[in-house]
Amino acid sequence: MLSKQQGAAQSWRQALASYRDIRLLFIFFMGCASGFPWVLISSNMTGWLSDAGLSRAAIGYFGSVFVVYALNFLWAPLLDRVKLPLLGNWLGQRRSWILLMQSLMLFATLAIAFTNPAQSLLFTSLLAMAIAIASATQDVAIDAYRIELIGDDTVRVAPAAAMGVIGWWTGYSLPGYLAFANADQFGWPAVYLGMAVLIGLLMVFTLCSREPQSQREQLQRDAAARYQSRLGQARTAPYLVWLSVTVLEPFAEFFRRNGWQLAILIISFVFLFKVGEAFLGRMSIQFYKEIGFSNQQIAEYSKLVGWVATIAFTLLGSAINIRFGIIRGLFIGGIAMAASNLMFAWIALAGPKPELFIAAILVDNFTAAFSTVAFVSFLTWLTGRAFTATQYALLASLGNLGRTTLASFSGELVDFLGGNWALFFVITALMVVPGLCLLLIVGKKLQQRQQQQAATDSSS
Repeated sequence: MLSKQQGAAQSWRQALASYRDIRLLFIFFMGCASGFPWVLISSNMTGWLSDAGLSRAAIGYFGSVFVVYALNFLWAPLLDRVKLPLLGNWLGQRRSWILLMQSLMLFATLAIAFTNPAQSLLFTSLLAMAIAIASATQDVAIDAYRIELIGDDTVRVAPAAAMGVIGWWTGYSLPGYLAFANADQFGWPAVYLGMAVLIGLLMVFTLCSREPQSQREQLQRDAAARYQSRLGQARTAPYLVWLSVTVLEPFAEFFRRNGWQLAILIISFVFLFKVGEAFLGRMSIQFYKEIGFSNQQIAEYSKLVGWVATIAFTLLGSAINIRFGIIRGLFIGGIAMAASNLMFAWIALAGPKPELFIAAILVDNFTAAFSTVAFVSFLTWLTGRAFTATQYALLASLGNLGRTTLASFSGELVDFLGGNWALFFVITALMVVPGLCLLLIVGKKLQQRQQQQAATDSSS
């Protein structure tokens, strides 16, 4: 829940001191696990499909498997309420689900290593969909893990978001670098066998992490008692209570706490905020290849340099967000994110110049890291503690819905523009404007709510 204390700016000393916490290391490892599957079905797969000679439109449509990230809120209530047999008692609610999903991804990755997308695109797509479903489910558990591990420690919300983002980009960029650096020499099937080994390491990290403690079960029992009092002692009441608490209450509590008008505005903002970035990201590998960069250059510049830049800029971005407040950080990050897309338009006009490529990667990673930390912190503050997995998944899924469904047409847009990459990137820069307009309205309403809460607290 967003409070005055959480939304307020803090000192630089508080911002820096907030990183001295062992819990942030566990969050980093979980972030690595969350980012890694995107290598398997995003950049690596795009590189493999491009090398196999598939069209831009086909590559763009292949990205439709990411739509499951926008739908994981539908089964997120199960991760809040269903305890896995054996694993649940051994590892706890969050880690048991994470380990199970990693096991499924391991088997699917091994299967992909023995396929040929050029000859069996449907089978490869089904395996990629299996990885996406397991990954999207894992993300629900990991986000809940991060929120519950930090609990009510509001000073460390932004650092926790930063370490999650750094972990995500480490899990995405570092294996991506290894993949593209070795793809030409060993081939993509061998690359995917190596990726399976990395999943095994992530499973070890999951076993070594600490299970968070929370009041989730008590809060859920309180909600169940309220539903029980309304439903009475009918024979079907226990089942209806369980179903109501599991499926209805997480969403009802979010709308009840924020009010319908503010809730709808928040949902609309979350949906639109990163659409432009998603359009750019979906076509970035294809753009690099068409403009004239090799797999080795993509590995070194986009993956390795991008990873190092993301770590540095995420830490800086989190400190800035702690120092100046979340809404202001989101607005600045959105403007910078749109402006960075114009750097890629410059590359499209200038050609494959390595120094310009590096500059664009640095600018893009700074703006992406800055805005992502603010965005994740914002969603975390809006999440209730009784249904952590479900409510965060709802908000994150809405963001992914805009990024996955609309961005699936990114290849079609490039074709419609006649391959005019410069114009494509200008359009993606303009896509952030609607989200920023909504952010101004949401920020004003949140400020009004905080003032009302402060007035109520002072009068009582």
